[in-house]
Amino acid sequence: MPGWWQDLTDLVLPAECGGCGRPRTALCAQCGDALCGVAPRRVRPDPRPGGLPVVHAAAPYENAVRAMLLAHKERGALGLAGPLGAALAGAVRAGLREDGTSAGARGEGAGGVDAAGGGDAEVLLVPVPSARRAVRARGHDPVRRIALAAAGELRRGGTRARVLCVLRQRRAVADQSGLNSRQRQANLRGALEVTAGGGRLLAGGGRVVIVDDLMTTGASLAEAARAMRGVHTESKGGVAVVTAREITCENTITAAVVSSSPHSFGINRN
Repeated sequence: MPGWWQDLTDLVLPAECGGCGRPRTALCAQCGDALCGVAPRRVRPDPRPGGLPVVHAAAPYENAVRAMLLAHKERGALGLAGPLGAALAGAVRAGLREDGTSAGARGEGAGGVDAAGGGDAEVLLVPVPSARRAVRARGHDPVRRIALAAAGELRRGGTRARVLCVLRQRRAVADQSGLNSRQRQANLRGALEVTAGGGRLLAGGGRVVIVDDLMTTGASLAEAARAMRGVHTESKGGVAVVTAREITCENTITAAVVSSSPHSFGINRN
């Protein structure tokens, strides 16, 4: 069903809570608290795939949060994009605060982010791309929709933010369900690439944050980071040329997700 028709349907037909099914409300207060009522935290899968950036998540993937993500992604509950986007924005802010504190300790003041997540650097949200067949089957791109909602929430809070859809699948991948961490990494290795012209957008400066709705093994986020690392634009003879050079300082790659597997919240990082 096309996204615009689902938007109209949500306005006309009685809604039910995407987390618990309570009638006549898109999201009840209890499920809203499960999604956004706890401070986002840094998460890490075990085993951690190579190249995985620092990841922050808003909530564990269980109970009402799991139901909300599935309702939005698979059943077209588009009214949940706003709350899910707000949760994602919270995870992004948590990463900016942590990154700002680290940057301050290193003396990286220019273009950085202060401990409150402010600063003058623009935040570039880069969604992990969905397969075209999945987008066609669902009638919408759930991660892109959530990312757009998150960018709006960040801007309302005073953080300059925009969504850059600069990643695409360069080859088909197998269904990830049922695959373990090692198999998922092998399945996704080399599967993503930066779109034509995307390198110039990424290299233009800003805090690059890879975003997704869910992290399980971290393989998708690690592959997205791999595809973007090494992108840099320089001028040769007055023409902008994308070359292979690691993104550092001006562009720091981190990641944020709405939800992550519960065990990834409890890993001892001391």
